[in-house]
Amino acid sequence: MAATVEIPVVDIRRSRRGDAASDDEVATWIGSLCQEIGFLVIVGHEVEQSAIDAVYDASLEFFHLPLDRKMRAASPASGVYRGYTPASASALAASYGVDTPPDLCELYTVNRFDDPDAVRRATVRSGFDGFFAANIWPDDLPGFRAAFEHYYAQMELLALDIMGLFARALRLPKDWFDPYFVDHITNLTVNYYPPQPHEPLPGQLRRGEHTDWGSLTILYQDGAPGGLEVQTRGGDWVSVPAIAGSYIINLGDLMAFWTNGRWVSNMHRVVNPPRAVAGTERVSIPFFHQPSFDAVIRPVPTCVADDVEPPTTTSGDWILDKLRRTMV
Repeated sequence: MAATVEIPVVDIRRSRRGDAASDDEVATWIGSLCQEIGFLVIVGHEVEQSAIDAVYDASLEFFHLPLDRKMRAASPASGVYRGYTPASASALAASYGVDTPPDLCELYTVNRFDDPDAVRRATVRSGFDGFFAANIWPDDLPGFRAAFEHYYAQMELLALDIMGLFARALRLPKDWFDPYFVDHITNLTVNYYPPQPHEPLPGQLRRGEHTDWGSLTILYQDGAPGGLEVQTRGGDWVSVPAIAGSYIINLGDLMAFWTNGRWVSNMHRVVNPPRAVAGTERVSIPFFHQPSFDAVIRPVPTCVADDVEPPTTTSGDWILDKLRRTMV
């Protein structure tokens, strides 16, 4: 059994008062948490509860549909990460070379590329049309698309605020990261963990152990059993409780790269519910913030010595390599 850990709660409302001292105080605290554990809980985020409720309710309505109707919203081709992904189609632990059964999780994913102008701006290199594909919307759920588009816009604003706090924590101007996200390629995904009438296979989890891949993840989770666990420096797994009115923020591998290893992208997983409550379902909604496809990423200047040539990658190459490793 995992223990319960108190992930620190940070009220970011104080950073929006226009008071530089308060802004720096919050940023400094966040920076220390990013260096120590790479996970924190935020409140004071100003995301409307009605927006959260709308996308949550719309998601459940979709996932409760019969499989044949959900499959009408499935991606038409491998490598196009849009729409519905059925259970057992991916295994996140595979990105670390761990051979496990597929994850017990259904997905629904959207991005920002319904707008043709956004596609033209973001598609710098040829040959990646599928990566910039338009969304696949259910054709028979009134209000579904509007709920997702409104929530996505709320997450964009929140991610911008958090990246500003990250910049201040790294002793950079607050807008230092902004140019990297002008044409960001962020996926908003709903993870639906269905009831488990049959016992999972040995080693099979709702989501296998993994780190996230991008700059940061903004996660909403409900409080259903069978939830998120984080691995400590000592190798123990600790559960992360859901706190009403909050989001979990965790760093991705790209942010660890961006800080030259100063900040931590921490291993986590989603465990199965105890068999006594295996008939329950669970929902989480991560916003996987990812810079523009051709953004050149190298460690920030405050994290490298002046006489050291830092390593370099691009946002697109980074994320595509990670995605290739998870498909089963």
